[in-house]
Amino acid sequence: MTAAGTTVRPPRFRRVGLVVLGWFVALLFLLPLWWTVAGALRPQRETFRTLSPVTIWTVLPKHLELANFRRLIDGAFGRAILNSVGVTAATVVIGLAICATAAFALAVLDFPGRSAVFALMVVSFLVPFDAIAIPLTSIFRDAGLQNTYLALVLPGVGNGFAVFLLRGFFQNVPADLADAARVDGLGWWGIFLRIYLPLSKPALIGAGLILFVFQWQSYLWPLLIAPDPQYRVAPVAIAQLAGEHGVDFGGIFAGAVVTAGIPLLVLLFFQRYFTESLSSSGLKG
Repeated sequence: MTAAGTTVRPPRFRRVGLVVLGWFVALLFLLPLWWTVAGALRPQRETFRTLSPVTIWTVLPKHLELANFRRLIDGAFGRAILNSVGVTAATVVIGLAICATAAFALAVLDFPGRSAVFALMVVSFLVPFDAIAIPLTSIFRDAGLQNTYLALVLPGVGNGFAVFLLRGFFQNVPADLADAARVDGLGWWGIFLRIYLPLSKPALIGAGLILFVFQWQSYLWPLLIAPDPQYRVAPVAIAQLAGEHGVDFGGIFAGAVVTAGIPLLVLLFFQRYFTESLSSSGLKG
C-alpha cells in the first residue's frame, strides 16, 4: 500500500504481461508463415477448402503429403533453385572481394577526393535498384550479356551498404598496426590481406549476408535480363506457376517455403556475427 492508499503492482506482473504480449505479437507474425507451410503440406484440392468456416483445420492440414514439393523438384523449379544458389554464392564471393577492397581504401588510404567518393557511394545505395533496372538492362543487352550468368551476378557485387559496413569496421582497427607493418616494409596489399582481413571476420560475414539477401530475393532484374528458362532463378520460377490457364497454389506455397527457408537457416546460423559487425561499425548504439 502507498501513502495514498493505492496498491502498487509488483514489477513481476508487469514483466509477465510484457512477455505474454510479446508472444501474442510473435504468433500474429508467425501465423501467415505457418499457414504457408500448411498449404505446402496439404493436397492442392484442400488449399482453400478449410478457410470458411475457420476451424483448427484452417491452420493444420488434415492430410499431410509432399506431392507439392516433389512436383516442384521434378519440374523446372529444381534447376531454378540451383541457379539461385550458384548466382548468390558467386555474388557473395566476388562481392566481398570488391566491397572489402573498396572499404579498405576509403577507411585507411588517404587520397584526394576520398570524402566525395564515400558520399557518392552512400547515395548509390539510397537509390532503389528498380529505378535503374530498365536502363541497366539496355546497357547489358548492348554488351551482349543477356541470358548469361554473368549478367545475373554483376549488379549485385558492388553493394554500397556492404562497403559502408566494412568501412566502419576497418576504421575501428588501430592505425598503429598498419604503421608498424609499414615500418617493417609491408605494402598496402599485405596490410590489407594479413592484418585487416583476419581481424574483420564478423564484418565480412555481415557484409556477406547483405549481399546474400539482396541477390537471393532479386526478382525484377533476373526477369528482365535472363528470360531464358535455362537461367531462371527461384523467385521468377515461383511467379511462373501462376499462368493464364491456372494457378498452382500448392506449388507456390511449396516454393515459398523453400525460398524462404534457405535464407532463414543462413541468417539464423550467422546472426551473431551480423550483430557483432553492426556493433563494431558504429551502427548500433
